Amino acid sequence: MEANGRDDLKKPLLQDADAVAINVAQLSDTRNKKIRTLLFKVNGITCASCSNSIESALGKLKGIESATVSPLQGQAVVKYVPELISAKKIKEAVEDTGFLVDEFPEQDIAICRIRIKGMACTSCSESVERALSMTDGVKKAVVGLSLEEAKVHFDPNITSTSRIIEVVEDAGFGADIISSGSDLNKVHFKLEGINSPDKFTAIQCCLNALEGVNTVEINHQEHIVTISYEPDIIGPRTLMQCIQEVGNGSSTYRASLFIPPRQREIEKEHEIHTYRNLFLWSCLFSVPIFVFSMVLPMLPPFGNWIEYKVINMLTVGLLLKWILCTPVQFVIGRRFYAGSYHALRRKSANMDVLIALGTNAAYFYSIYIMIKALTSNSFEGQDFFETSPMLISFILLGKYLEVLAKGKTSDALEKLIELAPETAYLLTMDGAGNIISETEISTQLIQKNDVLKIVPGAKVPVDGVVINGHSYVNESMITGEARPVSKMPGDKVIGGTVNENGCVLIKATHIGSETALSQIVQLVEAAQLARAPVQKLADKISRYFVPTVVLTAVVTWLGWFIPGALGIYPSSWIPKGMSVFELALQFGISVLVVACPCALGLATPTAIMVATGKGASQGVLIKGGNALEKAHKVKLVVFDKTGTLTVGKPTVVSAVLITNITMKDFCDVTISAEANSEHPIAKAVVDHAKKLRLKHGVENDYHLEIEDFEVHTGAGVSGRVGERKILVGNRRLMHAFNVPVSSEVDNYISEHEHLARTCVLVAVGEKIAGAFAVTDPVKPDAARVVSFLHSMDITSVMVTGDNWATARAIASEVGIQMVFAETDPLGKADKIKELQLKGTPVAMVGDGINDAPALVAADVGMAIGAGTDVAIEAADVVLIKSNLEDVVTALDLSRKTMSRIRLNYVWALGYNVLGMPIAAGVLFPFTGIRLPPWLAGACMAASSISVVCSSLLLQSYKKPLHPRVN
Repeated sequence: MEANGRDDLKKPLLQDADAVAINVAQLSDTRNKKIRTLLFKVNGITCASCSNSIESALGKLKGIESATVSPLQGQAVVKYVPELISAKKIKEAVEDTGFLVDEFPEQDIAICRIRIKGMACTSCSESVERALSMTDGVKKAVVGLSLEEAKVHFDPNITSTSRIIEVVEDAGFGADIISSGSDLNKVHFKLEGINSPDKFTAIQCCLNALEGVNTVEINHQEHIVTISYEPDIIGPRTLMQCIQEVGNGSSTYRASLFIPPRQREIEKEHEIHTYRNLFLWSCLFSVPIFVFSMVLPMLPPFGNWIEYKVINMLTVGLLLKWILCTPVQFVIGRRFYAGSYHALRRKSANMDVLIALGTNAAYFYSIYIMIKALTSNSFEGQDFFETSPMLISFILLGKYLEVLAKGKTSDALEKLIELAPETAYLLTMDGAGNIISETEISTQLIQKNDVLKIVPGAKVPVDGVVINGHSYVNESMITGEARPVSKMPGDKVIGGTVNENGCVLIKATHIGSETALSQIVQLVEAAQLARAPVQKLADKISRYFVPTVVLTAVVTWLGWFIPGALGIYPSSWIPKGMSVFELALQFGISVLVVACPCALGLATPTAIMVATGKGASQGVLIKGGNALEKAHKVKLVVFDKTGTLTVGKPTVVSAVLITNITMKDFCDVTISAEANSEHPIAKAVVDHAKKLRLKHGVENDYHLEIEDFEVHTGAGVSGRVGERKILVGNRRLMHAFNVPVSSEVDNYISEHEHLARTCVLVAVGEKIAGAFAVTDPVKPDAARVVSFLHSMDITSVMVTGDNWATARAIASEVGIQMVFAETDPLGKADKIKELQLKGTPVAMVGDGINDAPALVAADVGMAIGAGTDVAIEAADVVLIKSNLEDVVTALDLSRKTMSRIRLNYVWALGYNVLGMPIAAGVLFPFTGIRLPPWLAGACMAASSISVVCSSLLLQSYKKPLHPRVN
């Protein structure tokens, strides 16, 4: 977005392909009909007669409740009953009158967002997405695992939100409606003075009768009414007034703005506490089992009591382990049984199935050992009671850490929303433009065309146009431009930006979901919800691995039991004290235990845990495994300019004297003139002038006061210090006061403008006394980082909201060949998508709020740590120390980590591939070697230990590129 808002803000920044919002209205108490409101444009209307003819044609159609056509705006508002007439027939009726219909969808499409509970992996999200996509009437469904949300586009004539909820629940997951439409065009009121259902009905009927109201929902218990409306037609204060007017007479109704609690935060906190408590309870039982199994047997004097036999060969230790293990297996671990049940119902196998099989194999074989020990006075066997609770404990710890990390996902959206101020000053004007009153109201009550007062230091509440006053507005969160932009009457202002100094009056042009800030929020939300390439290897392996292992175990058991029962192999093969059935069962159990998914489940998370911890110690915060996996494929890095490649703060890099004035006098008059200016360049000049004064022996901050001070918008400032006229500004200011610009000054200006620097000229009297060159300096490590990335076969690109001259100069300085300049936030995201279309994984490095859409649109978003919280929360990788060298570190660490994960899978599956044939008894007929379940458990533990040790080797990782020490 260009300076002074020259882009046409009358068009929403994020336009949907179907510009018509169609919502299901609340069922009326008086008429059992569903009423929908349809908005569309009609081209060719020249007078009121044209609009009357269209209204007349529509009024003759059955199912049309009302039709209003504006001859000035060319907009039609039609309320109709979808059971009696379709939107398509309405369009045809208008076209039959000889007018062209624009912005009209070919079919009715509604959108709802659903919160989904219980998704554990990508297999779960794919199952939900598949179930929704197969539902009649659903046009498109996108499920986001990290957000735990689904966005569903559906035809309300065929299906409904309640049916969509049922589909999700039938798939085995919990579901709640977040919204059915845009929350940004909804308003909630708390009702007071109502004590009967009839009064609720009267309010609902009154609201439904208003033009522009889509739905009205009333919570009778809480006395809260929720209204969905069209901001082009009606506003929240009008709705509030309507409610209060219903109560005129014997009753008095009062409506106040109600802000509903953030349900997502409440549910996230509950989930975090649930997993934490489950883990602690599991540890309470698992630690004693571990002590009984692994520690006490190694301490004979202290562990002898656990070998005390209670009945036959049943020992105290075995009995205690069974008592402690059972609650973990069936109470704490019941979620794995539920997950396995739903996965098997969907004819798939996820990690829950693997966990349930592994723990059950260990538990029930241990039960078998315990029963044999109870009934025999000579049987000796090894139980696996410690395997099940320890495995469940580690898995719950992983889930707890995962939920903690996922809780940060929505923080970016929350911070974006919080950019808008809570209140604004509403002005009431008379016909002559005089201010009658000033009222502080909530920003949610602002309506289009409201006149608002923006005081210095305040945030602009909504998008609008300046109608009075002059100021500088900091738009860095939208445009990326570090310098505040001058705003005069007729200029556009953007909601969420900060007014620097002057007081201005604006007229609201865009509210709710149409503001630039809301568009960015929606874009970030959509990008986070969109399906990204994620790590699916473990789930893919488990999909075939589980059935294969189970089938192999059954075949092993039958392969030993049937031949043994038929006497095909000699009875001498059967160990003493065992039957054919027990030998075959032991072989089958050994196959299941040796192929336990413990190591498979540890292969990825242990490597990611070590890599993210090591990355944090090296100044790189990586948000989970998805970012690591995607980062190792990156072949193109896109850098933002301001604050990323550059410092992000205007700095004076050169000061020169033109006349015979002394440096002290030159600095004194400059400080006097610029001290009253709030412009960031003026502040940089003042700071530099003060340093020069100190350098020349002046230690106090005293300076002469300036008189007749005047700001010349876009040019500089002027005033009088003593008898001398002082001008501080650009070349335009000098020309305006007829101050000659010599060739020496002109050459100085040209030289520095070529380097993308801003020249500030200082004139004393009628002559230019000196000049300052101001720039946003390039970070010292930028060129070295770009060069090193090139050596890694990674291409660097720069995208910025700044002008082309600055962009090209900076790119040339750091060695970047490909540049995109003068791009707004949506433009940055579009550039990312264009580069992705070439099949190249793209990383985006940025620091500002304006970079948030591009950060989430990129395969990997990297935020500079010193940048804004929103950019940091929206990114996948945060450079904590703000060192650009850490971009290299993040990419290199991701490559090392993915290589380590692949090696982990070799360890995890290697034991299974080698151990399963031995466990199945392949070597037993020839060598007498068999792998009993306890030894199979040792192999399983060895595979897990190997995976963990392999991951721990990442602790030795060192940065490939270190910051230079000044």
